[in-house]
Amino acid sequence: MTASYQRIVLASRPKGAVVPENFRLETVPVPELKEGEVLVRNHYLSLDPYMRGRMEDAKSYAVPQPIGETMIGGTVGEIVATKNPKFTVGDKVVGMLGWSEMGVSDGVLLRKIDTTHIPLSAYLGSVGMPGMTAWYGLTQIMQPKAGETVVVSAASGAVGSVVGQLAKQMGCRVVGIAGGADKCAYVVNELGFDACVDYKAGQLKADLAAATPNGIDAVFENVGGEIFDAALERMNAFGRIALCGMIAGYDGQPVAINNARVFLTMRLSMRGFIVSEHMDLWPKGLSELGALVATGKLKFRESVAPDLAAAPEAFMGLLKGKNFGKQLVKLI
Repeated sequence: MTASYQRIVLASRPKGAVVPENFRLETVPVPELKEGEVLVRNHYLSLDPYMRGRMEDAKSYAVPQPIGETMIGGTVGEIVATKNPKFTVGDKVVGMLGWSEMGVSDGVLLRKIDTTHIPLSAYLGSVGMPGMTAWYGLTQIMQPKAGETVVVSAASGAVGSVVGQLAKQMGCRVVGIAGGADKCAYVVNELGFDACVDYKAGQLKADLAAATPNGIDAVFENVGGEIFDAALERMNAFGRIALCGMIAGYDGQPVAINNARVFLTMRLSMRGFIVSEHMDLWPKGLSELGALVATGKLKFRESVAPDLAAAPEAFMGLLKGKNFGKQLVKLI
């Protein structure tokens, strides 16, 4: 077994946009396992927008990412050594071992996974945290009825793509918002959305109005800013909004809701949520998502960076919408 591995730590906190100098690639020795521990060789690392918030030393739903420590992140990999009777060498597992080629765990936060019918990487996407985020926001907050119009921002991404496909299966009219003609074509032609608005085309409000002739009943919001404001203008009475993210403001730009008055006039309800606070629902949600992926009824797309050293650039691209589908880093 190798005597060392590479990891990426947070070297400094961003001042505005994230830059490469905020990260540092290190080579560290493989530690000796203690009783109850396992050593995992990570195959894929998940890059997600929430990581940008963790890089700040600010009050939030979770503690900040410590300086000099391995960057937080979801991983899938294989057990290569074990002193834990619950795991054997060769087990495939999903966990939170961070931006690192290898990781040691006591097994508490590791989950064994079956790759017979579901690709390993999908456990970081449609059958992982992004999929559960989509499932929870849609089923628990938006609760759309057949025939209603659902709008999803960042529709080609790991979360938005799942939201739209699930909403279609519930009988809704689904309209996505994405950046670029290629992404919009994918959302409609591959994922089965009824329409997709390209916010980069320069006529966001007019295009969204044309795509939602009967107004909007429910919104899954990932972006914020002018995209969210455009959706608010189209809301029907008693509409529901699942507030998942505000990526438009993750690099320090202020994000305001200019159409806040519509919450009163249309009697809207909006709820922000953190999916890790609802672990009691994960078995149900993951079971449904896994069955859909295994049978080809839930499609997904991935952008894969080639190695750990490429992770910072891929992450910065993610924050700017350069990824297409779920952003991963291949580690083996």
